[in-house]
Amino acid sequence: MQTNTNASRWVVMGVSGCGKSEVGRALSEALGVPFLEGDDFHSAANVAKMSAGTPLTDDDRADWLLALQAQIRNACDSGIGLVLSCSALKRRYRDLLRMGDPALRFAHLLGERELIEARMKARPGHYMPPSLLDSQLQALEPLQADEAGIVLDIRKPIAELVAEILNLSDPQ
Repeated sequence: MQTNTNASRWVVMGVSGCGKSEVGRALSEALGVPFLEGDDFHSAANVAKMSAGTPLTDDDRADWLLALQAQIRNACDSGIGLVLSCSALKRRYRDLLRMGDPALRFAHLLGERELIEARMKARPGHYMPPSLLDSQLQALEPLQADEAGIVLDIRKPIAELVAEILNLSDPQ
């Protein structure tokens, strides 16, 4: 199958602790495109709020999502591929990101709460405390059938998840 995977743009999405960064880095390497860690675009105020155990509001996320949208738009306008890790918890957030590239695709990492919580507890020094997991799960609006992308089971090895993403045919 000959597809131009180097110009594809993906958002690896899901709640904190689902493996977005690890899968995103592996996918970007497989595609030979840049990887952007969405968390790096949060304001200091957002990081402080999450560190204190307070969930972000839609207003808190607005500038962050616009900054990510700009990164997606720049990649699209430049004709280059990109992999971005971003929770993209709500449909309207994903719609906003898609405004930067209508062909943007999402890899939704989905798993059991207990597994995700265990992963969160196993990563020392991360600003996102496990106490915020339930608020993220409550806010999560799963990837819908009319959204370009794939839903993946986080129990699978990273290499298998990446292979599933790479095997997804181009939307058209």
